[in-house]
Amino acid sequence: MEIKKSEEVLAEVHRNCQLALQSISDILPETEDAELREELLRQHEDYEKIGGRAAILAKDKSIELKNPGPIKKAMMWSSIKMSTMSDNSRAHIAEMMVQGTVMGITALKSTLGEVSEDCADGDILSLARELLSAEEGFEKKWKEMIA
Repeated sequence: MEIKKSEEVLAEVHRNCQLALQSISDILPETEDAELREELLRQHEDYEKIGGRAAILAKDKSIELKNPGPIKKAMMWSSIKMSTMSDNSRAHIAEMMVQGTVMGITALKSTLGEVSEDCADGDILSLARELLSAEEGFEKKWKEMIA
């Protein structure tokens, strides 16, 4: 098994934040529930902060980060629009957010599991763990909104 490098960990953090920001931006116009909108906006802000810190780390360490491509974004947008067209209830939107958050958690855990502690940059690992912790909290919050 190849050990992932700091650059790959930071790229995963960046990708995860960018996809989450895009998803939230796509879901917000379909959301009528005030509490749900508030939670989406709060999480959007958290992803922006972590994504911004990832960008600063990348600049400081001369790492080039790539954004998700337009096809990926278009697929996400169309999937969200189709799903909310038939059901934009609080429970359905919360369920969609759980699914996205779980994908992010899985990707981060997989990436972190393939990193050698002594070979990776401490600041990057710390940021990845912070994002993982935030996403686990988001998942819990969304699950509470489904019930």
